Amino acid sequence: MKKFLLATLLLAAVLSACAQAPARQFTLNLTPDGAAQMVVYLPQEPTGRGVVCCPGGGYAMLANTHEGTSWAPFFNERGIAFAVVNYRLPHGDRSLPFADVENAMRTMRDSAAVWQLNPHDIGIMGSSAGGHLASTIATHTPFALRPDFQILFYPVITMGPGTHQGSLDGLLGGSQNDPDLIDLYSNQKQVRSHLTPPAILLLSSDDDLVPPVPNAVAYYTAMRNAGNHCTLHIYPTGGHGFGFRPSFAHHQQMLSDLSAWLDNLKAPKPDAVRVACIGDSITDGYLIDMNDLNGYPAQMQAMLGEGYWVRNFGVGARTLLNKGDFPYMKELAWEDAQAFGPDVVVIKLGTNDSKDYNWVYGKEFAGDLQQMIDALQALPSRPKIYLATPIPAFKRSWTINDKVITDEIIPILENAVRKNGLAGLIDLHTPFLDSEALLVDDGIHPDREGARKMAGIIARTIDPAARTESF
Repeated sequence: MKKFLLATLLLAAVLSACAQAPARQFTLNLTPDGAAQMVVYLPQEPTGRGVVCCPGGGYAMLANTHEGTSWAPFFNERGIAFAVVNYRLPHGDRSLPFADVENAMRTMRDSAAVWQLNPHDIGIMGSSAGGHLASTIATHTPFALRPDFQILFYPVITMGPGTHQGSLDGLLGGSQNDPDLIDLYSNQKQVRSHLTPPAILLLSSDDDLVPPVPNAVAYYTAMRNAGNHCTLHIYPTGGHGFGFRPSFAHHQQMLSDLSAWLDNLKAPKPDAVRVACIGDSITDGYLIDMNDLNGYPAQMQAMLGEGYWVRNFGVGARTLLNKGDFPYMKELAWEDAQAFGPDVVVIKLGTNDSKDYNWVYGKEFAGDLQQMIDALQALPSRPKIYLATPIPAFKRSWTINDKVITDEIIPILENAVRKNGLAGLIDLHTPFLDSEALLVDDGIHPDREGARKMAGIIARTIDPAARTESF
């Protein structure tokens, strides 16, 4: 009987080990001299998701076991490819770790077909200083290399008061008194609405090495204020640097929390129709709480379904006019909208252009609009372009002028559609003439229900089969 039990236990152990073993494990050089490498663990049953891992170590060393390779079975069991980056330490050149992790992101995306990955479902993970590195990649890199989500364990976020001094020394060295660099690498200040990817932060309340409030809590606050998806788990004890160590008192709860977050994180289908929503604060979702969930592009995503991938590239106060006070075409969102490679573009600009001090340049509106259309038509994706009229301005807030909108801006939009053979003009002005109740008190911005009405009008134009009746 004892022999039978022993044999059963050994068989179970072997089966468990086989279930946890990666389908492939290999190391790739990220630099010609091998000074930076990525250790890749591909799962046996891939889901298409991948994670690039940045171990911590204060930018002075790499804790690449308990904050790196020890995590591989956890992710592989869930069908997630996992890659630990053994990045170069700054030693006076802060660009080195950034370049190495960007190269790892590029490698994961470029290898998507061979490694059975969805190139739009590649996240980044980092612990401590590695969390600072990961959040820097999430907030500073161009669209093509920016991760699709962030997993941050007890991250260093600020380079200002409350930072981890060792990380500050390691990254900025003799430049750590430069206020511009402090701001640039204090990543809570670099969060951008809709552009910074979803994040989960996991840490202990009693972390006295990287204090939670000026670091992880500050990052969560910035993400929440921007309307971005963000989750924060603070465990009562555990200090700093627990990583994957089972000795962490809340280890199993942490794994459960992370698993649930990953399970609920939805990725776009690789072949989804890409819809870029370009616009001002009305597209952005100004005064709509959690606008990345409740603004018109997000509500339109739900109406169009998983065959579409809708992205919000709205930025508050922006003008189409290049001589306006805040020109849209000088924004990161404009760069991202083009890099997105959209199949469909919806442009809803013009409200802020009607302001008295902007419309003095009104004669240039048609030419600036043509510049935007030309840039979009030159994209390899050759998108269908819709121009949307501004909704009515019921009040002269900020000197926004509905007469300028109706008598001058809308005719220019109509002419541009005809001249360029665009997909169409979406009339948002007429349907809202009797809908002032769907705007907030300023008489300019739609509330959540107003955003829903906008979403329905635009969704039905893009796809007549959109499920707008459910909303």
